[in-house]
Amino acid sequence: MIVASLWDSATDRASRAPFTRVPAGGVCVLSGSLLLGGRLPVDLTVHLWLSSAALARRTDPDRRWTLPAFERYEREVGPLGVADLAATVDDEDHPALIES
Repeated sequence: MIVASLWDSATDRASRAPFTRVPAGGVCVLSGSLLLGGRLPVDLTVHLWLSSAALARRTDPDRRWTLPAFERYEREVGPLGVADLAATVDDEDHPALIES
């Protein structure tokens, strides 16, 4: 059982989504920023990496206050070393696999 969403960003409150049963063999994709730091028990993790310059360019001006959290996440969690797979997405039209 999963909850498809926890937060409704449009209303800025809990979504109150119901539990949903994932069929046998189904896949649940968990998407969100800064998730690798909690060491969630998942089968596969993929980190989409942006340089700090690209992240700053793509962040809406009213959300720039979040940039220090991303810098801290990079420094303290090291998502490139934690994720099973990583890709650079500085150029969204040309993502590239990062090989360790």
